Amino acid sequence: MTFVLNVMNRPPSVVARMAATLQEASGGRLVLGIGIGGHPAEHLAYGIPFPDAPERVARLEEAVAVLRALWTGGPVTRASPFYPLGEAFAFPVPEPVPPIIVGGESAAGAALAGRIGDGWTVPAALLAEHLPAYLEALSGVGRDRSTVRILAAFDLGKGESLAASPWIEDPAGTAARWRGAGADGAVVGARTTQDVDLLVSAAIGADRR
Repeated sequence: MTFVLNVMNRPPSVVARMAATLQEASGGRLVLGIGIGGHPAEHLAYGIPFPDAPERVARLEEAVAVLRALWTGGPVTRASPFYPLGEAFAFPVPEPVPPIIVGGESAAGAALAGRIGDGWTVPAALLAEHLPAYLEALSGVGRDRSTVRILAAFDLGKGESLAASPWIEDPAGTAARWRGAGADGAVVGARTTQDVDLLVSAAIGADRR
């Protein structure tokens, strides 16, 4: 899974081609996370424009449409103020088409994910607060909860380790608690090789129980 691409960093046509290639290389296991971005300093450092949130939202809506159109293989012609396409082809056609999980840390972001994404990812601490907005948005566009994924995100602070965290001490129980809170899965950040090894060991141990 990509967690979470900033829509401002790459044209969606390029992302579509990259994602299709990765989907083939991974045997169909790619999940594409994408969002509007939220850290102006990162943009300033690399000379990347950082428009106001409404424009970034509009760009994300267009980007998702471009991704889905190009994943048909083409040719695709689309008028757009941001990402126009003219007789565009994109191969390989990904099989299956990667689900698009939209990141959103606010009620508006949750609602956007409900309207345009195949799922929603949110920092775990914000799940309960914004879950109603996500479910309301799904209902508003006639989508069924069973057709989407909600992923709670757990990220480490700088210098922190996963050692002794609930995901290491009791991964199955922790996952069950978050399912009860409304999440279908979790994205657990690992900053070091040691953290990755801990997660792998915990997962293997949980499978053996």
